[in-house]
Amino acid sequence: MMISRSKPAGAPGTATPAKEKKKKKLPKFQDFVAARDYTGAITVLEFQRSAGKTGEEVNLWIAYCAFHLGNYQKAADEYQALVDIGSSHPDAWIGLACARFFLGMYKEAADATANAPASRLKNRLHFHCAHKFSDEKMLMNYHQQLQDLVEDQLSLASIHYLRSHYQEAIDIYKRILLDNRDFMALNVYVALCYYKLDYYDVSQEVLAVYLAHYPDSATALNLRACNHFKLYNGKAAEAELKSLGDMASPSFEYAADLIKHNLVVFRGGEGALQVLPPLVDVLPEARLNLVIYHLRNDDVMEAYALIKDVEPSTPQEYILKGVVNAALGQDQNSRDHLKIAQQYFQLVGGSASECDTIPGRQCMASCFFLLKQFQDVLIYLQSIKNYFYSDDSFNFNYGQVKAAVGNYKEAEEVQCSPLFCAFMALFICLYLSICRYLSACLSG
Repeated sequence: MMISRSKPAGAPGTATPAKEKKKKKLPKFQDFVAARDYTGAITVLEFQRSAGKTGEEVNLWIAYCAFHLGNYQKAADEYQALVDIGSSHPDAWIGLACARFFLGMYKEAADATANAPASRLKNRLHFHCAHKFSDEKMLMNYHQQLQDLVEDQLSLASIHYLRSHYQEAIDIYKRILLDNRDFMALNVYVALCYYKLDYYDVSQEVLAVYLAHYPDSATALNLRACNHFKLYNGKAAEAELKSLGDMASPSFEYAADLIKHNLVVFRGGEGALQVLPPLVDVLPEARLNLVIYHLRNDDVMEAYALIKDVEPSTPQEYILKGVVNAALGQDQNSRDHLKIAQQYFQLVGGSASECDTIPGRQCMASCFFLLKQFQDVLIYLQSIKNYFYSDDSFNFNYGQVKAAVGNYKEAEEVQCSPLFCAFMALFICLYLSICRYLSACLSG
């Protein structure tokens, strides 16, 4: 019970100060949008709509906020509703196209883009659809229509990134940053490119510039964790992800999926069967890491079922398809699968972008292994052996190849059998070594 107070209570009829008479203003959705609080903005907009304040502008803003929250299905539904009532607003069709594109509905996105009025965004969306369709002629057509505008150049940089042309993407981002120092997010893109180029220290330095301004960025913290995984180990990476897990909210739903996926990778596959299957159609890396998990557990048919219909477009996908076909060829004594594997390995190892990388040289070693050209295998393995000093699988394979070319003494030095017998039953270890490397590469 309160027995004293510092101020007397106002008696009935006591005048209320004028300041207190002012009613609190309802927050405006524009204020939330300006603060990038799209959850707050969409809450206000939905309240206005439920209160009877409907109209094209409200619906467009709800679609806009849903899109920026990553709720692309809701955005698509809102834009579709506007299209269905014959809206003439220029954002209706192009907004629907963007939402469909992010839902992976590329054919439908292209159709919606065709109905949109002419704009720079329309050209950029056609450009990205052409990449998804692997239509080089169409891609070059829309490429030629790009201008020296920031948005167009960012679009070009993203295509370079998607095509594994990381240095070209870096050059564009750095050129834009020179004239726009306040475009801080570009540092994350540059850091991601350096990560893909295996320059993890450089990636960390560039990333630190952005994190100094936005320490709670889900994307940046996730990338820093991936760098720690490559530079140190899974435990160091997991510690980095802990802060991201603590701050994840409904606004960062995509980050929750990234966290779950990457924790499986950082923990060496622990919980893969529980976490990865639901993410197969959400994160491209989830399917590939699930394939690797099945390979490591000698379930070749499950791995093959997951990857057989994947049309490879990145070095990692080509390599993994090669690994799976090699494993299946060994299990079923299938020359066809072994031939396919050899061709995939040769494609990656002989490409200009991968020929001097560690996985590229592993691929060439695998290719020559299948061709039984062991002297060539030895050349490639020797060029990367310093990176696998304590890797048992690599040393086993290295010793086997030494034995195959008659260097039995050196084979014994790496603790391998002096006889190279039944090599077709042994070469899968080489691919598992590649899988180990790939698994690290495929942390999101």
